[in-house]
Amino acid sequence: MLHLSPKAMIVVGVLMMIVGGVIVPYLMVVHFLESTFFMIFVSFAVSTSGFYFGIIGVTQYVQIKRKGK
Repeated sequence: MLHLSPKAMIVVGVLMMIVGGVIVPYLMVVHFLESTFFMIFVSFAVSTSGFYFGIIGVTQYVQIKRKGK
């Protein structure tokens, strides 16, 4: 199983949100990618997964910082 540090999870989450929420929709708007239901769903799923991935990373980061206090 892949174990990432909280900071890496935050970075991966932000990248997923950028790809799913900005880059892929932009490519669909300029007709570089075909705007199908599947592509829209994948874009939404990647963006939403990135959001949750980032939230989990932030939560783990805060837990680690509080234990160190």
